Amino acid sequence: MGALLSLPLLAVPSLGSLMSFGASCCGAAACSAICHQCGVFKSSMATRIAYAFLLLVNSIMSWLMLTPWALKKLEHLTLDYVNISCQGKQCYGYVAVQRVNFALGLFHSMLAILLLGVKSSRDGRASLQNGFWGPKVIVWLAFVVLTFFIPETFFQVWGQYIALAGAMLFVLLGLILLVNLAHTWAEYCLEKIENTDSRGWRVLLIGSTLGMFTASFAMTIIMYIFFAKSGCAMNQAAITINLIVLLIISTISVHPTVQEYNSKAGLAQAAMVAVYCTYLTMSAVSMEPDDQQCNPLIRTRGTRTTSIILGAIVTMLTIAYTTTRAATQGIALGSASSHAYSKIGDEEGEHDLVDQQPSSRREMRAEALRAAVEAGSLPANALVDDDSDDESEDGRGGKDDERAGTQYNYSLFHTIFLLATMWVATLLTQNIDFEATGVAAVGRTYWASWVKIVSAWVCYSIYSWSLLAPVVMPGRFGH
Repeated sequence: MGALLSLPLLAVPSLGSLMSFGASCCGAAACSAICHQCGVFKSSMATRIAYAFLLLVNSIMSWLMLTPWALKKLEHLTLDYVNISCQGKQCYGYVAVQRVNFALGLFHSMLAILLLGVKSSRDGRASLQNGFWGPKVIVWLAFVVLTFFIPETFFQVWGQYIALAGAMLFVLLGLILLVNLAHTWAEYCLEKIENTDSRGWRVLLIGSTLGMFTASFAMTIIMYIFFAKSGCAMNQAAITINLIVLLIISTISVHPTVQEYNSKAGLAQAAMVAVYCTYLTMSAVSMEPDDQQCNPLIRTRGTRTTSIILGAIVTMLTIAYTTTRAATQGIALGSASSHAYSKIGDEEGEHDLVDQQPSSRREMRAEALRAAVEAGSLPANALVDDDSDDESEDGRGGKDDERAGTQYNYSLFHTIFLLATMWVATLLTQNIDFEATGVAAVGRTYWASWVKIVSAWVCYSIYSWSLLAPVVMPGRFGH
């Protein structure tokens, strides 16, 4: 067990040499201590952060596999048994990247299947999601090791077809969730304004809308100045199309016909979509290769290595964050929470049924138990048992926020993380430079730039359809 724990450290000879001996000697004790300390997270947020961190570590490990240095260390780990090559050529970790991400994807696939149908933390399987962190890390590392015994031809097919399709699906889901977030944010602010007549919410809504439009136009001006010089036709077209579509969707969002069918549509949603799509376009032109002298950022030689490293880390952090956000927004993907309350009503609006969620479920339960104890239906210790039931098992008083119902769909959560591993593998391996010998840049290819540009166009299309759908199909939306 200790030897297994020491495998990741062998990539750094000096540190691995010092640590592997200790890990081998006391591996069982260390593993036991890790499992005990990690325990079961009572907070669903802590669980999500842990999975995001695992994705971040896996992504950085994949990025390191692209370099010749990491490739040599990888071959040394397998005692030169595995010779990583692509049709007879050294491919600087293409297969290694696919292997590492396949291992984490397999890990999330296993959890997605095991956690099907879990509705609350009272289900015994919920501990697989929120606990057993020591064993889960060991399983993940074991999967990484085992993937190096799978033939390279499998990963050639996996990377070129299956992972690519999963990556595109991941990008599409992210765009759908962005549009959903734009509508949710604007409608939430409008609801607060209607219910409280708060000036603060008005200032927040108007200020954020103006701020996002200002940022969009500012980024557009910067792109025209630095990335759209003579001869840079691709950049000029991408920037101009983004600006034109930005103005079009802003006009559509306040069109009288659209307002008639959706009174909550407006510039707030358009501003959020515009700033995100403009950011995608700016990211695309600033990360493209400089073979046409259209990217001045790459020509800053003095800090090139530092910028590559920081850019890679920021990219991986962004992927980990957006994946976690996407994986917990099940309602936006059509997966309504099983414990959600729905309001019951009729045409008259008069009935004797409860139509509001209790402000505190625990208080109502405690009140019912007290009444039962006073009536003699339950023993007095029922109140004590009820209080202890809400306390954490470790005696530290932590509250389990998923005893009444899970905060998100566990299986959907892991499915989206599976797609995220495919996106990381595809981003790192598409059109990589096989002649590079230094630190590998992440996403600095025309393929990655075009993915971002087209993603911006698709996002605009999804948002436009969300505005026009009620007009085109009024019967589907209750009009």
